[in-house]
Amino acid sequence: MADFATIAQQFVEFYYQTFDQSRQNLAALYRDHSMLTFETAAVQGVTGIIEKLTTLPFSKITHQVMTLDAQPSNESGGILVLVTGALLVDEEQRSMNYTQVFQLLPDQGSYFVFNDVFKLIYG
Repeated sequence: MADFATIAQQFVEFYYQTFDQSRQNLAALYRDHSMLTFETAAVQGVTGIIEKLTTLPFSKITHQVMTLDAQPSNESGGILVLVTGALLVDEEQRSMNYTQVFQLLPDQGSYFVFNDVFKLIYG
């Protein structure tokens, strides 16, 4: 199996490409016990997470990853991923900075998102 840094890089590329093109297709990355905190709203489970992501108040989005850091997070093969970047929504010309943390856990030869925390950075 690939090392944790390679897995994190591949995950982040896939996640943001999928988010930018078709958010509902992110469902396969979550499980019923997964949790998302988006700004101040926390939701648990695939249905709640995908409902939150697909009802965000924009129709078009583009993420640009600036930094990606990863660490092994537990003895069972989990990976902690920290991303910072910028995003453009709809026809907005000015980007917004964000940070996002993922806790990836192994599952039958692959990984799923156990924890996902997203915050816009203001100022």
